[in-house]
Amino acid sequence: MSLLDHLKWRYATKKYDATKKVSQENVDKIVEAIRLTPTSSGLQQFRLIVITNQALKDQIVPIASGQQIVADCSHLLVFVAWDRYTEERIVSMYDYITTEREQPADRFLAYTDRLKAKYLPQEAEENFIHTARQAYIGLGLAIAQAAELKVDCTPMEGFDNDKLDELLGLPSKGLKSVLLLPLGYRDEAGDWLFTMKKVRKPKDEFVTEIK
Repeated sequence: MSLLDHLKWRYATKKYDATKKVSQENVDKIVEAIRLTPTSSGLQQFRLIVITNQALKDQIVPIASGQQIVADCSHLLVFVAWDRYTEERIVSMYDYITTEREQPADRFLAYTDRLKAKYLPQEAEENFIHTARQAYIGLGLAIAQAAELKVDCTPMEGFDNDKLDELLGLPSKGLKSVLLLPLGYRDEAGDWLFTMKKVRKPKDEFVTEIK
Protein backbone atom coordinates (compact mmCIF):
# COMPACT_ATOMS: atom_id res chain seq x y z
CA MET A 1 0.00 0.00 0.00
CA SER A 2 1.11 3.55 -0.71
CA LEU A 3 1.17 6.35 1.85
CA LEU A 4 -1.97 7.75 0.24
CA ASP A 5 -3.75 4.43 0.74
CA HIS A 6 -2.78 4.44 4.41
CA LEU A 7 -4.02 8.02 4.84
CA LYS A 8 -7.33 7.14 3.22
CA TRP A 9 -7.67 4.26 5.71
CA ARG A 10 -7.15 6.39 8.82
CA TYR A 11 -9.68 8.59 10.55
CA ALA A 12 -9.94 10.39 13.89
CA THR A 13 -10.96 7.42 16.01
CA LYS A 14 -13.76 8.24 18.45
CA LYS A 15 -13.82 5.04 20.48
CA TYR A 16 -10.94 2.71 21.32
CA ASP A 17 -10.94 -0.94 22.30
CA ALA A 18 -9.36 -0.68 25.74
CA THR A 19 -8.37 -4.36 25.67
CA LYS A 20 -6.06 -3.93 22.67
CA LYS A 21 -2.56 -2.56 23.18
CA VAL A 22 -0.10 -1.24 20.62
CA SER A 23 3.13 -3.23 20.57
CA GLN A 24 6.26 -1.58 21.90
CA GLU A 25 7.86 -2.08 18.48
CA ASN A 26 5.16 -0.02 16.78
CA VAL A 27 5.16 2.65 19.48
CA ASP A 28 8.92 2.94 19.07
CA LYS A 29 8.49 3.47 15.31
CA ILE A 30 5.93 6.22 15.83
CA VAL A 31 8.10 7.90 18.44
CA GLU A 32 11.12 7.70 16.16
CA ALA A 33 9.17 9.32 13.33
CA ILE A 34 8.36 12.17 15.72
CA ARG A 35 11.99 12.44 16.86
CA LEU A 36 13.09 12.76 13.23
CA THR A 37 10.73 15.70 12.65
CA PRO A 38 12.28 18.67 10.86
CA THR A 39 12.11 21.80 13.02
CA SER A 40 12.89 25.47 12.54
CA SER A 41 16.68 25.98 12.58
CA GLY A 42 17.02 22.35 13.69
CA LEU A 43 16.42 23.34 17.32
CA GLN A 44 13.92 20.57 18.21
CA GLN A 45 11.81 22.99 20.21
CA PHE A 46 9.34 20.35 21.34
CA ARG A 47 9.43 17.16 23.38
CA LEU A 48 7.23 14.09 23.70
CA ILE A 49 5.70 12.44 26.78
CA VAL A 50 4.41 8.87 26.38
CA ILE A 51 1.84 7.84 28.98
CA THR A 52 0.66 4.28 29.60
CA ASN A 53 -0.08 4.64 33.33
CA GLN A 54 -3.82 4.01 33.57
CA ALA A 55 -4.35 6.08 36.71
CA LEU A 56 -2.70 9.08 35.07
CA LYS A 57 -4.71 8.65 31.88
CA ASP A 58 -7.86 8.55 33.99
CA GLN A 59 -6.82 11.80 35.68
CA ILE A 60 -6.45 13.46 32.30
CA VAL A 61 -9.97 12.58 31.14
CA PRO A 62 -11.68 15.49 32.99
CA ILE A 63 -8.88 17.80 31.90
CA ALA A 64 -9.64 16.73 28.31
CA SER A 65 -13.33 17.69 28.42
CA GLY A 66 -14.37 14.22 29.57
CA GLN A 67 -13.17 12.49 26.41
CA GLN A 68 -13.02 8.81 27.32
CA ILE A 69 -10.62 7.99 24.50
CA VAL A 70 -7.85 9.38 26.69
CA ALA A 71 -8.45 6.59 29.21
CA ASP A 72 -9.26 3.82 26.71
CA CYS A 73 -6.32 4.33 24.35
CA SER A 74 -3.25 2.14 24.57
CA HIS A 75 -0.70 4.97 24.71
CA LEU A 76 -1.28 8.68 25.18
CA LEU A 77 1.26 10.92 23.48
CA VAL A 78 1.59 14.44 24.86
CA PHE A 79 3.41 16.94 22.66
CA VAL A 80 5.00 19.71 24.73
CA ALA A 81 7.11 22.67 23.62
CA TRP A 82 9.57 25.15 25.07
CA ASP A 83 7.74 27.91 26.92
CA ARG A 84 10.22 30.35 25.40
CA TYR A 85 13.58 30.62 23.68
CA THR A 86 16.66 31.11 25.84
CA GLU A 87 20.30 31.62 25.04
CA GLU A 88 21.14 28.34 26.79
CA ARG A 89 18.66 26.37 24.68
CA ILE A 90 19.94 27.77 21.41
CA VAL A 91 23.62 27.41 22.27
CA SER A 92 23.18 23.94 23.78
CA MET A 93 21.58 22.55 20.64
CA TYR A 94 24.29 23.93 18.37
CA ASP A 95 27.03 22.75 20.71
CA TYR A 96 25.49 19.29 20.38
CA ILE A 97 25.28 19.58 16.59
CA THR A 98 28.89 20.60 16.18
CA THR A 99 30.04 17.86 18.56
CA GLU A 100 28.08 15.17 16.73
CA ARG A 101 29.40 16.37 13.36
CA GLU A 102 32.94 16.83 14.69
CA GLN A 103 32.98 20.48 13.62
CA PRO A 104 34.68 23.47 15.27
CA ALA A 105 32.80 24.72 18.32
CA ASP A 106 32.32 28.17 16.77
CA ARG A 107 31.09 26.80 13.42
CA PHE A 108 27.59 28.28 13.88
CA LEU A 109 28.45 31.24 16.11
CA ALA A 110 27.22 33.87 13.63
CA TYR A 111 24.02 31.92 13.03
CA THR A 112 23.22 31.38 16.70
CA ASP A 113 23.83 35.09 17.30
CA ARG A 114 21.18 35.83 14.67
CA LEU A 115 18.76 33.39 16.31
CA LYS A 116 19.30 34.98 19.71
CA ALA A 117 18.83 38.46 18.25
CA LYS A 118 15.55 37.37 16.68
CA TYR A 119 13.91 35.34 19.45
CA LEU A 120 15.24 36.54 22.80
CA PRO A 121 13.69 40.05 22.61
CA GLN A 122 10.24 38.57 21.90
CA GLU A 123 7.58 38.09 24.55
CA ALA A 124 7.27 34.57 25.92
CA GLU A 125 3.85 34.08 24.28
CA GLU A 126 5.23 34.96 20.85
CA ASN A 127 8.08 32.49 21.43
CA PHE A 128 5.63 29.75 22.42
CA ILE A 129 3.46 30.27 19.37
CA HIS A 130 6.53 29.52 17.27
CA THR A 131 7.81 26.57 19.31
CA ALA A 132 4.33 25.01 19.42
CA ARG A 133 4.13 25.09 15.63
CA GLN A 134 7.07 22.72 15.50
CA ALA A 135 5.08 20.15 17.48
CA TYR A 136 2.40 20.12 14.78
CA ILE A 137 4.98 19.02 12.24
CA GLY A 138 5.73 16.08 14.53
CA LEU A 139 2.01 15.38 14.80
CA GLY A 140 1.76 15.02 11.03
CA LEU A 141 4.59 12.53 10.88
CA ALA A 142 3.15 10.59 13.82
CA ILE A 143 -0.24 10.30 12.09
CA ALA A 144 1.37 9.10 8.87
CA GLN A 145 3.57 6.54 10.62
CA ALA A 146 0.67 5.28 12.72
CA ALA A 147 -1.47 4.87 9.60
CA GLU A 148 1.25 2.86 7.88
CA LEU A 149 1.34 0.55 10.91
CA LYS A 150 -2.48 0.36 11.03
CA VAL A 151 -2.48 1.97 14.46
CA ASP A 152 -5.38 4.31 15.14
CA CYS A 153 -4.89 7.79 16.57
CA THR A 154 -6.88 10.92 17.36
CA PRO A 155 -5.30 14.40 17.28
CA MET A 156 -6.66 16.42 20.21
CA GLU A 157 -6.55 20.08 21.23
CA GLY A 158 -9.69 20.10 23.39
CA PHE A 159 -8.11 20.08 26.84
CA ASP A 160 -7.18 22.51 29.61
CA ASN A 161 -3.51 23.18 28.90
CA ASP A 162 -2.81 24.87 32.24
CA LYS A 163 -4.26 21.99 34.26
CA LEU A 164 -2.39 19.40 32.22
CA ASP A 165 0.84 21.37 32.57
CA GLU A 166 0.39 21.41 36.35
CA LEU A 167 -0.44 17.69 36.50
CA LEU A 168 2.67 16.77 34.50
CA GLY A 169 4.96 19.24 36.26
CA LEU A 170 5.81 21.04 33.03
CA PRO A 171 6.33 24.63 34.30
CA SER A 172 9.43 23.62 36.28
CA LYS A 173 10.87 22.18 33.07
CA GLY A 174 10.19 25.28 30.99
CA LEU A 175 7.64 23.40 28.88
CA LYS A 176 3.97 23.83 27.96
CA SER A 177 1.53 21.29 26.53
CA VAL A 178 0.49 21.68 22.90
CA LEU A 179 -1.61 18.69 21.88
CA LEU A 180 -2.55 15.10 22.67
CA LEU A 181 -2.42 12.03 20.45
CA PRO A 182 -4.06 8.86 21.78
CA LEU A 183 -2.86 5.67 20.08
CA GLY A 184 -4.68 2.36 19.99
CA TYR A 185 -7.16 0.29 18.01
CA ARG A 186 -10.66 1.29 17.01
CA ASP A 187 -13.75 -0.22 18.57
CA GLU A 188 -15.62 -0.71 15.31
CA ALA A 189 -18.93 -1.59 16.97
CA GLY A 190 -18.89 1.41 19.30
CA ASP A 191 -17.36 4.13 17.12
CA TRP A 192 -20.01 6.20 15.37
CA LEU A 193 -17.47 7.61 12.92
CA PHE A 194 -16.14 4.23 11.76
CA THR A 195 -18.79 3.72 9.06
CA MET A 196 -18.76 7.32 7.86
CA LYS A 197 -17.29 8.38 4.53
CA LYS A 198 -14.02 10.34 4.69
CA VAL A 199 -14.84 13.84 3.47
CA ARG A 200 -12.38 16.37 2.12
CA LYS A 201 -12.79 19.31 -0.25
CA PRO A 202 -12.26 18.31 -3.90
CA LYS A 203 -8.83 19.03 -5.32
CA ASP A 204 -10.03 21.80 -7.62
CA GLU A 205 -11.38 23.69 -4.59
CA PHE A 206 -8.46 22.90 -2.32
CA VAL A 207 -5.51 23.56 -4.65
CA THR A 208 -4.67 26.75 -6.50
CA GLU A 209 -2.09 26.26 -9.24
CA ILE A 210 -0.02 29.21 -10.39
CA LYS A 211 1.80 28.48 -13.65
